Amino acid sequence: MRFDYQFGDGSQRRQGSPHRHGFNFGPFSFEFDADGGPAGRGGGRRGRERKRMFSGGELRLVLLKLIADQPRHGYELIKAIEDMTEGDYAPSPGIVYPTLTMLEDMGLIAERKSKDAKKIFGATDEGRAHLEEHQEEVNELIERLEGHGRHRRRRQRPEIGRAIGNLMTALRNRIAQDGWNDQLLHEVIDILDEAAQRIERVRDAKRDED
Repeated sequence: MRFDYQFGDGSQRRQGSPHRHGFNFGPFSFEFDADGGPAGRGGGRRGRERKRMFSGGELRLVLLKLIADQPRHGYELIKAIEDMTEGDYAPSPGIVYPTLTMLEDMGLIAERKSKDAKKIFGATDEGRAHLEEHQEEVNELIERLEGHGRHRRRRQRPEIGRAIGNLMTALRNRIAQDGWNDQLLHEVIDILDEAAQRIERVRDAKRDED
């Protein structure tokens, strides 16, 4: 079984907290925090990358579609897109809020009354008509977002991240109690080697079934 481990310190750390770790298993990957458990979606904002997914016109349609579905404020729109992509993408506020201003100037959305200071927008009749005119493109854009989410779900294995996080926590706590010694070192190595062999046997058994 071959895997690459990205240590959270030294020159091998590409980004993120020195207490965050990650594994890549071929096409699969996951992260976990050193205090145990997976880093989760957007852990340390590493999972949520500020990559460019849409042109300006495409983002306008996506935001308009989400607002037509339900009146929302800027942060809710960012969060909705992040949720659709399972944390793979979230537009920055510096892009979203100017786009909302543009949609409002175009008469496609209008501010709604809110119980708090947040500026909530709803779609106007013109906005809904605009969506109908571009329905096919809107559907393609939503599918693009949801497709990213499906792809991320296939790649991420949070259960493994949790288990590895628990292992690292137990090991760290054990070392903190007594420090390293030869007996502990050899016992830990034996446990890890045995776990690796058992995982190999599971893989081989699955291959035999196929």
